Amino acid sequence: MSEQPQAGLSFRQSVDHMVDQAIGLMQLEDGLGETLKACNSVLQVSFPVEIDGKPQIFTGWRAVHSDHRLPTKGGIRYALQVDQNEVEALAALMTYKCAIVDVPFGGSKGGLVIDPRKYTSKQLEAITRRFARELISKGYLSPAKNVPAPDMGTGPREMGWMVDTYRQLFPDDINYMGAITGKPVEHGGVRGRNEATGRGVQFALREFFRHPEEVARAGLEGTLKGKRITIQGLGNVGFHAAHFLQTEDQSLITCIIERDGAITNPEGLDVEAVRRHLELQGGVKGFHGGQYHGDGDAMLEQDCDILIPAALEAVIHQGNARRISTRLIAEAANGPVTFEADAILQERGVEIIPDAYCNAGGVIVSYFEWVRNLAHVRFGRMEKRFHEARGQRIIEAIEEATGKPVSEGMQKDLARGADEFDLVRSGLDDSMRQALQAIIAKRKEMPDIRNYRMAAFVIAIEKIARSYRDIGY
Repeated sequence: MSEQPQAGLSFRQSVDHMVDQAIGLMQLEDGLGETLKACNSVLQVSFPVEIDGKPQIFTGWRAVHSDHRLPTKGGIRYALQVDQNEVEALAALMTYKCAIVDVPFGGSKGGLVIDPRKYTSKQLEAITRRFARELISKGYLSPAKNVPAPDMGTGPREMGWMVDTYRQLFPDDINYMGAITGKPVEHGGVRGRNEATGRGVQFALREFFRHPEEVARAGLEGTLKGKRITIQGLGNVGFHAAHFLQTEDQSLITCIIERDGAITNPEGLDVEAVRRHLELQGGVKGFHGGQYHGDGDAMLEQDCDILIPAALEAVIHQGNARRISTRLIAEAANGPVTFEADAILQERGVEIIPDAYCNAGGVIVSYFEWVRNLAHVRFGRMEKRFHEARGQRIIEAIEEATGKPVSEGMQKDLARGADEFDLVRSGLDDSMRQALQAIIAKRKEMPDIRNYRMAAFVIAIEKIARSYRDIGY
C-alpha cells in the first residue's frame, strides 16, 4: 500500500507559504505583503432543510479573499471535507488565478458540507435554493459583487437553481443572469463553459510544448503526440482534459485513477469508454480495456511523461513526492501538491505547471459568460454573417485569379463565420497562451525564480499590489 500523507502544513498555510516565497523575491512596501494575504471576509451559515419529513442542518461558507476588483469570483463546491480553512485557501487562489490570466475579478470561494450523491434531485434543489438565499441575503451573491460558479460536486443544474432564486428575490434586476456563471446554456450559460477547465489544461500543455527550451528543461522532447499521461480523477475537469489530449493531440492516457482504484494500459485507455463505465458502475473496477489496480494512490507513482492530478488537494505530499516518477505535473486540481512536496519535487527537477494558472480555464470562460449576460447579446450574433460574406468574396477572388474552382472543403472553411462556441474557445486559447508566455518570461527575467509557480505568483502579486497602490489599502 502507498504511504499515507505525513502531517504538514494545512492547505491555507501551503498557499500562504508559497505566496511568502514569491513576496520574498520582490520589493514590496512594509505591510503590503500581509495585506495581500489577508482574507477580507468569511461568511458561515447553518440552515435547516426538511429531508424525508425531518429537518436536517447544513453548514456552508463563502469567503472573499480580495475585492480589489469587483465582482469577486469563485466556485461553490459540495463535499464532506469542506471547511473554512479550505474555502479561504481556495478564495486566495482565485485572487491570484484571476490576476495571472488577466481576468478582472477579485477572489472568492464557497462550499457546503454535503455528499450530493446521497440526496434526490428534488432534495438537492431545496438545499441549493436555501443556501443561495442565505448567500444573497448577506450580500455574498450578486452580479455586481460576488459571482459563484460550479466546482466539485456542483454543475450547471445547481447554478440554474441559484440564478433562478436570485431572479425571484430581485425580479427587477435586468442583469440577474450575471449573478451566476456556469449555468445551463438554455438559461444564460455560454457554450464551452462546461468543458472550459479541462480544455484550459489542454491549452496549457499545448503552449508548454510550443517552447522547446522549456520542454527540454523538463527532460522531455517533441510534442504531445505519444506522451504517456496519468490522469488522477475522471470528473468534469479530468475527463475533458484526457478526452481532448487523446482525441486531438494523440497523447496516450495510460493510467486513470479513481476512488476505487486505477486502470492502466500502456497502449492507451479509451477515455470515453472509461467514463461510460464509471457512470454505470460508480468506479473503474471491472473495466475490460485495462488492468485494474486496487491501490489507486500507489499508481500516482507509476512512470509516465505527464501526471495530471485533477481531483483533490494534497494527493502529492511529503510521503510520496520522492517516488513520483514523471517529468511534468499539470495541476488540474486546486492544491494537489503540498508545500513540502513542492520543495521535494523542485529538488528532483520535476517541472510543475501550477494550479493557479493551469486550471484557470473555468474562470476565463466564466468571465466571458458574465460579460455576455451583462451585454444581453450572444457572442457572434452581429458579425457572423458579415464574416461569412467576406469569406465568400475571398473564394470568388481566388477563383477569378486562378481560373480554378476552390475545393468544397476549402470553401466551407473560408466561408464559415465564427459562432459563440468558436469565439469562446479562441478567447480561452489566447488567454492560456499569453499567461504561460508571461510566466516563462518572468522566470527568465528574475534569476531567483526557479519554477513556474513562483513566476506565476510574482506576476499575480505585482498586478494586485499595483491595484492596492492605486485605490489604497
